[in-house]
Amino acid sequence: MTWTLAIDTSHVVAVGLAYDGAPRARVIVDDTRAHAEALMPSVLECCREAGIELSDVDEFVVGMGPGPFTGLRVGVATAWTLAHLAGREPHGVCSLDAVAVECDVDGEFVVAADARRKELYWARYAADGTRLTDPQVSAPEELPSLPVAGAIPDAYRHLFTVVGPQALDPAVMAARWRELAPAGTEPYYLRPADATVPGKPKSALPRVRARR
Repeated sequence: MTWTLAIDTSHVVAVGLAYDGAPRARVIVDDTRAHAEALMPSVLECCREAGIELSDVDEFVVGMGPGPFTGLRVGVATAWTLAHLAGREPHGVCSLDAVAVECDVDGEFVVAADARRKELYWARYAADGTRLTDPQVSAPEELPSLPVAGAIPDAYRHLFTVVGPQALDPAVMAARWRELAPAGTEPYYLRPADATVPGKPKSALPRVRARR
């Protein structure tokens, strides 16, 4: 019997709980600039909704981005701290992968997120949700001509065939994180072009530029 807490601040504040692989509770604060003040209250509220104490959590999962570093680092630092205080090993996943796992698309697709400065973070996926490219950042017009899921700003929606979930569900992330490739312990905004992540050669990871 396992309680899993998932935290993602790559976009808004998203906290979810799953019990034995089943989503149980979620708290989402739809504000891209409230991470520092809203995250811990959201964690505690999510625990209350699930009827547990924070000390009952067995696993800690955190989205490592890509995302603007000002908010993303709040989630990563908080999840790492909670895990270590509980004597647990934190688990990092790619935030785009957590959206892709919910997609039901015939053929390849893209998951994208707002990178600000008129750009998007994105990665390409196979129909089964397997990521085919490493996360990267570019102008919306430069994305592949494929269906797109994720938190796409309204200003760019007319450019794409929008499919799948339009936002990350943190309760699903908590329930299904074991299906996602490990993302290591370093947020994407810290990774240089020649960085190494689990299962990837050094030359495979393009730079994902930080966004405040």
